Amino acid sequence: MTPPPALRRRALAGAPHGWPAQVHPVLQRVYAARGVLCPADAEHRLARLLPPQTLGGLPRALDLIEAAIAADRRILVAGDFDADGATGCAVALRGLRMLGARNVGYVVPNRFEHGYGLSPALVATLDPAPDLLITVDNGISSLAGVDAARARGVAVIVTDHHLPGERLPAADAIVNPNLPGDPFPSKALAGVGVMIYLLLALRARLFPGAHPDREDQEAAIHGRSSGQKRPDLAALLDLVALGTVADLVPLDFNNRVLVDAGLKRIRAGRACAGVAALVEASGRSAATLVAADLGYALGPRINAAGRLEDMGLGVECLLTDDAARARELATLLSGINDERRGLQAAMVEEAEAMVARAGDSNAIGVALFDPGWHAGVVGLVASKLKERLHRPVIAFAPAGEGSTELRGSARSIAGFHIRDALAEVDARHPGLLGRYGGHAMAAGLSLRAADFARFAAAFDAVARERIGTGLLSPVLHTDGGLQADEFGLALAQQLRDAGPWGQAFPEPLFDDVFECVGWRAMGERHLRLDLRDPRDGRVLQAVHFGGHDGLPPPALLRAAYELGIDDWQGRTRLRLLLRHREPA
Repeated sequence: MTPPPALRRRALAGAPHGWPAQVHPVLQRVYAARGVLCPADAEHRLARLLPPQTLGGLPRALDLIEAAIAADRRILVAGDFDADGATGCAVALRGLRMLGARNVGYVVPNRFEHGYGLSPALVATLDPAPDLLITVDNGISSLAGVDAARARGVAVIVTDHHLPGERLPAADAIVNPNLPGDPFPSKALAGVGVMIYLLLALRARLFPGAHPDREDQEAAIHGRSSGQKRPDLAALLDLVALGTVADLVPLDFNNRVLVDAGLKRIRAGRACAGVAALVEASGRSAATLVAADLGYALGPRINAAGRLEDMGLGVECLLTDDAARARELATLLSGINDERRGLQAAMVEEAEAMVARAGDSNAIGVALFDPGWHAGVVGLVASKLKERLHRPVIAFAPAGEGSTELRGSARSIAGFHIRDALAEVDARHPGLLGRYGGHAMAAGLSLRAADFARFAAAFDAVARERIGTGLLSPVLHTDGGLQADEFGLALAQQLRDAGPWGQAFPEPLFDDVFECVGWRAMGERHLRLDLRDPRDGRVLQAVHFGGHDGLPPPALLRAAYELGIDDWQGRTRLRLLLRHREPA
């Protein structure tokens, strides 16, 4: 098994400057380690959003949508079966209706019947065929699906954020910031982020106001321009925040602006009925919701529908304005998510047993397959095994009952671009892979079941060539230690409110040495600890989820921890959330 991570303290990108006195020096240090050096770098105002005019492909896409709305043609939004695709689909329908579209609907592929994205199988189900089809969070690799739609006389606009392959689909328009040469400064938009930008540009076209190059983005997203009232697209930002965080795209400055604005709407009680119901069903408080809640509580409930059932349930939850109906759907989604968790636990246990049986012959690039696995859950299995092994993992399951095709989901480690690795396997072994696509850290693919062993060897060979031994040694980066007088609720609250924290902008994590003066197990896997700071003797409450290995913690330990807040049953107190511990 992989050795425990080495703790390494983050270096500051520069010297913090210009912060007001109320911003704690620890927060200034945390910000500086993430490249945020002054207050302007942390001003997540909508006015600082990147303008949409530099996003490639927009003019032709806007022409098509404007003409369809004017002629009352049938517009169909083709979503995807994950949270990004579901929120993007809901944003598209809500936004297009706000902008005057009266004949607009949606379709989402069933993972087990149609496959990923805009497939020919999905196109064949469209009866009647729409006049205009707009993809959300998919389509850039749907060459055959786009061809099938256009053969039926359907105009196609692809909006996506995934990396393109060597060939682009023959769509009527493509909007994707990750196309080669696209001038849009941020390449980190999620699919739902691309859609909100398309809607912003469409509203500027349909409701002209100030010159677009000079338009204040905060006024633009709310619909204020030169005194003219336009539809308020800010009403969609709770959905944009949910999809962006759930899809694990990097939270660069532009994405942090979008997520922060969406969180503020939720905290202020202005979320759509579906998001509000999901917050309630997850047991979270809307008033104190943070980005991690979107990623770990709300997102999985939406994703569960696409993994085990039909993502239409998730989309309907996000589209309804009936609070009672939203609660009913959120409860249903929570039940599906509970089923997913049980299935995932069993599959992860089986995957770990496979790795253990492999012993010292463990691959560098790990490929796993079991004929009894569920295709909707293999991505979660790959993610868990990647975390535990610290090497790239691809988990496969049959595409359907009795199918001879496998569907695989890949997760990678920093420094190993998983989609590029699949492209290299494809180049070395033509015809081995079916469809594939994705990002640096995650990808999906298909192949024939009979070719699994050949693929596993080919993938491992590429991984061994590309991954140096240093990449296989896990590192846990921290923000250093805290002074004894810095452990307090005020700092914990300031850190919690300072995000949004997330992918590529991680939550503050500190490391210090403590004396363990008490502990007890919580269930089979978790620990509650009493940790004494040897500098002043203060005893701090701590919890380590998944940290119980059956042995007592060491008497003197080094812990990597978040400075958290425990507000269980209305009591607010400081609590350390341990992410790692080791003997000191």
